[in-house]
Amino acid sequence: MQILLLAFAIGFVSGLRTFTSLAALLLARGGVWGGVLAVAAVGEYVADAMPQIPPRTRLPSIVIRPLSGAIAGWLIASGHGGSAAGGAVLGIAGALAGTYGGHAARLAAIARIGALPAALAEDAVAIALAAYIVTRP
Repeated sequence: MQILLLAFAIGFVSGLRTFTSLAALLLARGGVWGGVLAVAAVGEYVADAMPQIPPRTRLPSIVIRPLSGAIAGWLIASGHGGSAAGGAVLGIAGALAGTYGGHAARLAAIARIGALPAALAEDAVAIALAAYIVTRP
């Protein structure tokens, strides 16, 4: 059960920020790819704060985020001895929840605190949640 929750949760992170989940997983495992994806994640944080970036609920983002969730869910589930396929499916479900839930939360936050603070708060949530998930035994 815990493995399934981790797969869903890491997928949720993918829905918030595409590269954060994968960067966290690969950084925790060591190797150069974690660093490469961490750089991509930082680039995503910067780009996401720009007003000309299209919403996450449109192409290509609505395809890329669930793909990231599938990979992240597969990695976390297989890394904890669970079903890789089940992890991928739950990663997709989590990514869709993170995509649409994060979008709704972001719009509400923008109305209350402004665009940049809302983006930074969402970045912080994605980073903290990813760090928590990848440090679970």
